[in-house]
Amino acid sequence: MVSIDKVLLKFTDIFIRMKKLLYIICTLLFAQTAFSQELLANVQINSQQIAGSNTQVFRTLEKSLRDFINNTSWTGKKLQNFEKIKSNFAIVISERNGNNSFKGTLVVQATRPVFNSQYESPLMNINDTNFSFEYNENENLVFNERQFSGKNLIDVISFYIYVILGYDGDSFQLKGGQPWFDKALKIAQNAQNQNYSGWNQIESQRNRGALINGLQNENASTLRTVYYSYHRSGLDNLSKQDQNPAKKIIAESLLQLKFYENNFQMNYPFNVFIETKSNEIFNIFNTGNNASVNISELKTMMSTFSPKDIDTKWDKWK
Repeated sequence: MVSIDKVLLKFTDIFIRMKKLLYIICTLLFAQTAFSQELLANVQINSQQIAGSNTQVFRTLEKSLRDFINNTSWTGKKLQNFEKIKSNFAIVISERNGNNSFKGTLVVQATRPVFNSQYESPLMNINDTNFSFEYNENENLVFNERQFSGKNLIDVISFYIYVILGYDGDSFQLKGGQPWFDKALKIAQNAQNQNYSGWNQIESQRNRGALINGLQNENASTLRTVYYSYHRSGLDNLSKQDQNPAKKIIAESLLQLKFYENNFQMNYPFNVFIETKSNEIFNIFNTGNNASVNISELKTMMSTFSPKDIDTKWDKWK
């Protein structure tokens, strides 16, 4: 007969093995969730324009949005913190109707690290002035790409997240952001059926619909090619001791934008690029040797695209 002690010892051994197995499973699950998100976002909400209103809801919304953006797996990729895209979402509330209806502006910014440097290049800087949404305090924010929420808060934020991912993808691979731009387009198309403005490009030349439709337009092919060569072949090589080859690539890439000289005012994605990159472009050619660059031609083109910067930027190039 088997003794009670041996039976207990056997069950104890099984229990210990099960605990170890459970620990391994939990560790793997934690690792998957810890490294599956793609953005490292900061969220700020400013409600000073509606002073006197209950502000606790805005603090709750700020945290809910931060958790929503940073803890949702948007692409299914596993990334560590240093690989995540740094971004900012700043909301300025200008109106509050009732307890849960809000209007304001949304500024979305994102950056990309530059190879072999501490510098982070701006990917996009967008000011969405037509942002309205409904939110109930402690409401659970969940994105489901198979079943759109119909809630403008989730749709707008998710839209811009995929736009960020699209721009980031385009900066590392030629049209590498296409899958994410496609998802942003799908959100925009579904959101047009809701009672919120900002989605239909017929309403404005500078809204969410105009942005994503412009990026998907065949005429955007040149802009997206420039976006790739500017970042991957140009910026990522500026850390080398001899900057001339990288500067030449950047300048030649930018000069391809002459393609848009006759209609750039109507092209929202093009204007986003110029507005996001003007300071960076100026700084690249404002220092060091520009012997490899036709700086006169570049100055003329940039003066056309951004005339407000002629005195402060382009005329200072030597």
